[in-house]
Amino acid sequence: MISRIDLRGDALPEGGALRDLLPRAEFDVEAALEKVRPICEDVRHRGTAALIDYARRFDGVEITRVRVPAQALREALDGLDPAVRAALEESIRRARIVHREQRRTDVTTKVVPGGTVTERWVPVERVGLYVPGGLAVYPSSVVMNVVPAQEAGVTGIAVTSPPQQEFGGRPHPTILAACALLGVDEVYAAGGAQAIAMFAYGTEECLPVNLVTGPGNIYVASAKRLLKGRIGIDAEAGPTEIAVLADATADPEHVAADLISQAEHDTLAAAVLVTDSAELADAVDAALKRQVAATKHIERITEALGGRQSATVLVDGIDEGLTVVDAYGAEHLEIQTADASAVAARVRNAGAIFVGPYAPVSLGDYCAGSNHVLPTGGCACHSSGLSVQSFLRGIHVVDYSRDALAEVTHHVVTLAEAEDLPAHGAALKARFDWKVPQSK
Repeated sequence: MISRIDLRGDALPEGGALRDLLPRAEFDVEAALEKVRPICEDVRHRGTAALIDYARRFDGVEITRVRVPAQALREALDGLDPAVRAALEESIRRARIVHREQRRTDVTTKVVPGGTVTERWVPVERVGLYVPGGLAVYPSSVVMNVVPAQEAGVTGIAVTSPPQQEFGGRPHPTILAACALLGVDEVYAAGGAQAIAMFAYGTEECLPVNLVTGPGNIYVASAKRLLKGRIGIDAEAGPTEIAVLADATADPEHVAADLISQAEHDTLAAAVLVTDSAELADAVDAALKRQVAATKHIERITEALGGRQSATVLVDGIDEGLTVVDAYGAEHLEIQTADASAVAARVRNAGAIFVGPYAPVSLGDYCAGSNHVLPTGGCACHSSGLSVQSFLRGIHVVDYSRDALAEVTHHVVTLAEAEDLPAHGAALKARFDWKVPQSK
């Protein structure tokens, strides 16, 4: 069901050579650009009319407006299953606890007497938050996008999610209910590249935004790449990933269940086990066969586990295992080893790390308080998951007195002339009866 890669015995290759040995889904964002470019241009020029046409073409629904009426949000919340509402409220509560602590404060640094630099943290003015549709319903993604934006102090928040045939061309009612719970009343029934274009260019119904966040399919990722610069983006999210670093102390039933939990998302979802125990690998294989047979989405999970993006990687020891998981840079990384906390502290590249047998990825998906919008495709080596910081901009405020400027003017003039930019220095000299200081 899941293939094996044996890296035991020889020294592990370094850098890109090791990354190339590891499993990864094909996700060619560049190839999709030519498909999304005309869609984005169409939305740019025709606005709402284009979105209505794409809803008919791609989603099979007939709609007359893209913005969801406020009454529909209230009705969705009123009709929400009480148990689901309670779970969402707890998810929101825990996410707020964590994200509120991330809010940065302004810092003023005294560089010299009379000279200060203050770093001000200013929220983005308006954001567009994308919530996927597709094979599952993701009210949790509403929580994970909206909460950090709100805690950052963003005042303009718009949410979009694909229209659904089953619900009269509106997003799934649980998505709408989650928006209502969070106090978001600007919600749109648009998905795919056309939704990103709506946020980037604006339409008759939707004002343009400054930043777009949230995961989506390859067309969403491609549209983000195309429109980056006109809008800020969080990341070009690819298929979800789980990696588990485990030794002989791990429970194979737990490991198998956690691999299956992420394979459930999508046929391209990646499930990777890295272990120094062949016995554990065998036991996990056996557990996978039993557990997959009892799951609801057996075909989807079987395809994901059997795909090129999933594998068990055998290594000589935990040190080698850490080298492998750092090269892989998983979206979600579980550590199920002896002294898991110490091992987790040595990890450098991961979107989020889950420590020990009682912190499964599913907890992070919903109610750990952490964010589940995380870097995929190995991008954890240079990027972070969504947080309050994603919605803030640091602005340096420079405040110098006349004396403080005079004291450093000769250095500025020297550097400006060294770069053959004399007008830079002249801008300072114009403020003073300035002469080149004579060396003693």
